[in-house]
Amino acid sequence: MTSNMGTTDKIIRLVVVAIIAVLYFAGQITGTAAIILGIIALAFLVTSLIGWCPTYALFSISTRKKEKTVP
Repeated sequence: MTSNMGTTDKIIRLVVVAIIAVLYFAGQITGTAAIILGIIALAFLVTSLIGWCPTYALFSISTRKKEKTVP
């Protein structure tokens, strides 16, 4: 399981998690929408912390910068 998420991708996901959390605790999202967005927020949080997204792996996508090799 190699990292396939770049720093910008991780930051964007964490911002989305924060926005969902604020909306939930402010009472702006409730019911089914809160459950669905909560699951999405949890998935974004976990993938951001481990740096690996299974959906990216499934489609061979990587937002991580290529490492420079020294000749």
